[in-house]
Amino acid sequence: MIQNLLDKTLSGERLKPEEAVELLSSNKLAALGRAADAVTERLHPEEYRTYNIDRNINYTNICTGGCRFCAFSRSPGDPEGYVISREELFYKIGETIELGGDQILLQGGLNPELTIDWYERLLHDIKERYLQINVHGFSPPEVDHVARLSGLPIRTVLERLKSAGLGSLPGGGAEILVDRVRRQISPQKISADRWLEVCRTWHELGGRGSATMMFGHVETPAERIEHLERLRRLQDSTGGFTAFIAWTFQPACTGLSELHKVGAFEYLKTLAVSRLYLDNFANIQASWVTQGMTVGQIALRFGANDFGSMMIEENVVAAAGASYRTTEPEIRRAIGEAGYIPRRRNVFYELVDIPLRQGDRAM
Repeated sequence: MIQNLLDKTLSGERLKPEEAVELLSSNKLAALGRAADAVTERLHPEEYRTYNIDRNINYTNICTGGCRFCAFSRSPGDPEGYVISREELFYKIGETIELGGDQILLQGGLNPELTIDWYERLLHDIKERYLQINVHGFSPPEVDHVARLSGLPIRTVLERLKSAGLGSLPGGGAEILVDRVRRQISPQKISADRWLEVCRTWHELGGRGSATMMFGHVETPAERIEHLERLRRLQDSTGGFTAFIAWTFQPACTGLSELHKVGAFEYLKTLAVSRLYLDNFANIQASWVTQGMTVGQIALRFGANDFGSMMIEENVVAAAGASYRTTEPEIRRAIGEAGYIPRRRNVFYELVDIPLRQGDRAM
């Protein structure tokens, strides 16, 4: 039965939710990987695989979200809470440019002191000094928070942010797009419908952005697939998602520390099923940040066509116990050892490097 479903996807037919649940509930890892790799090769027959250089800058850690999976945030009034200064922000952006980066991932908490005017000034100041930098910023929960705090519709907030210099929208805060799960792990955060509404509105304004899934906590296999189904339906409607990124929950130091950390087997299986199910997503990223470089490399044969970002800086996942770090040469070497030529891209998956000679795969 499993092979019949895999044959179905390989012939170009779309999986039904119940069929994907069956695949995800199986232990046929090698078969799933082969099928996902075949689909990836069909979508990306080119001899290269991509990566990006950017930096995660958390502009504030003050948050009223109260997510049980987060070890990074601080409540209002906490002495460890902060809002980044312009001096520190500009230093981080300048260093990113020096290292070859062309983008910053700008995310923070649901800070009750920061209204739409603060975000507009922030974007204006960045773009005035660093016109070449793309600001991949403000996850849907942050956009919703700003809208509620400022008494404005989501569309108005996104229009103003776009006008001020927001370039693309990250898919953070999705976790699992099932409200049963969200009530357990992030009860103060927006609903699944609201998350999708923010993304839909951004796409309708001509914006592009990523979609994510954090799994391996309280969700069921069926709820993982429900998450994928909701993303697939929105992508059918708008086509605004550039890529899908799945990563495993890191329980250490969080309010869910009693849960066991999901390993490579479950990660690769979920990645493969995601590639098979999300037939309207052009790009799937590997998550070396939570799984390490070796598994990230294997992911390039389990449905991923992109190695993700070098991540000059990353604080949120690190606060929960993940400690993987890398360099651009290491990423290029990993892609080369997997049998591909490494190519650097921007957030819109446009190549921004000089092509290497054929056969020059590692560095």
